[in-house]
Amino acid sequence: MLDFKEDPHWHADCNLLGMNTGNPHSSQVGMDRKITTKSRKPLLIGGAVAAVGGLLAIVFFTDTSTSFTLDGQRIRTAEVSIGMYEDYIPLRANVEPEKTVYLDAIEGGRVEAILVEEGAFVEEGQPLIDLSNTSLQLDVIAREAEVSEQLNNLRNTQLAIEQNRLKLKGDLIEIDYQIIRLTRLVNRYEELEGSQFISRTDYENSNDELEYWKKRRVVTEESQAQDEVVRFAQIEQLNSSVSQLEKNLTLARGNLDNLLIRAPRAGQLTSMNAEIGESKSRGERLGQIDDVDRFKATALVNEFYLNRVRIGQQAQLEINGRDHLLEVSKIYPEVQASQFEVDLRFVGDAPADIRRGQTLQLRLVLGDSNERAVLLASGPFFNDTGGAWVFVLGPDRKTATRRPVQLGRRNPSMIEVDGGLVAGDEVIISSYANFIEVERLFIDQ
Repeated sequence: MLDFKEDPHWHADCNLLGMNTGNPHSSQVGMDRKITTKSRKPLLIGGAVAAVGGLLAIVFFTDTSTSFTLDGQRIRTAEVSIGMYEDYIPLRANVEPEKTVYLDAIEGGRVEAILVEEGAFVEEGQPLIDLSNTSLQLDVIAREAEVSEQLNNLRNTQLAIEQNRLKLKGDLIEIDYQIIRLTRLVNRYEELEGSQFISRTDYENSNDELEYWKKRRVVTEESQAQDEVVRFAQIEQLNSSVSQLEKNLTLARGNLDNLLIRAPRAGQLTSMNAEIGESKSRGERLGQIDDVDRFKATALVNEFYLNRVRIGQQAQLEINGRDHLLEVSKIYPEVQASQFEVDLRFVGDAPADIRRGQTLQLRLVLGDSNERAVLLASGPFFNDTGGAWVFVLGPDRKTATRRPVQLGRRNPSMIEVDGGLVAGDEVIISSYANFIEVERLFIDQ
């Protein structure tokens, strides 16, 4: 253990303080010297002033905005420039026939025969599949019998009406004959009246009978006129009913014809979904026929461009060193998995060697080009900020500050700048995900 009393420096310090160290020579000195204690108040005031000054300096010289330090090797930058902006988006399209006709079973039935193999070229009206349906055949036979019976009933009714018309006509002939005969007889009786050759009774009877037939003729004419109106209405209605029944019979017979599936148009039978002995329901898909002379392209487009894609917009295709032009012919409004579908048809002749199902790389032109546009390279930052702001590097490339911008159209490689940036500005275009809330970046070189 160290003995501090043996240290000469320790004795000297103690002598200065007037302490008794056990040395007989030092006790006298401590008693003869008066120790005075100085005031500590000025020291406290000076320390407080220095602390306040330091805080003010920190507040004045320190940036109060949020900041972030990152490795300069982990960022990607691009310089704003002036150049040509082409407003397009790339599309990955599939080749399909421009027109496709589907074969469906109009009437269900059992597959009896397949008359054409899949992949063959067929002509319009050519038989493809023969179906059988016993229930349908019996139903058609029963309907034919019913229609025939109804037709016979209608014709019988029409015949009865015609016979009634002829009977009324015959009654009028008979009445006219009686009137003529009685008129002559009454006239003869009037000439012989008062002679002994005719009695008064015969004259009166003949005259009464003549009046009877005259009245009967009036009634018969009225009845004939009324029957004529009814007859015309009945005949018109019957003719309409007969025509409708004949149409129903034709339709019933046509259902039997539908059991023989025919090609609705010429083309290639690209699929056949039928096997002999298989039962097919009504409306079931049996195959399809493609038009191999004309093709179209179908593509999926990101929903971001839904309001910018229009019918008639052109797309460019380069294949085998030749340029071809297509245009949007149909836009499907349904959006699935953030994409919607469009159809594009070839303007002019399609490439001679394309095939169904082939993939094409297209450039769909959305708008006019700008030869003197302010351009910024596209990057992941756009998805983080929505194009509302960017980080711009300072001249020393050691800091980057947040700056609001106005970005316009964009294609896969470039973004058109509408405001907030000028040519020569260097912008961080990599992802902002780790520092999206900060205002300033410090770049560690």
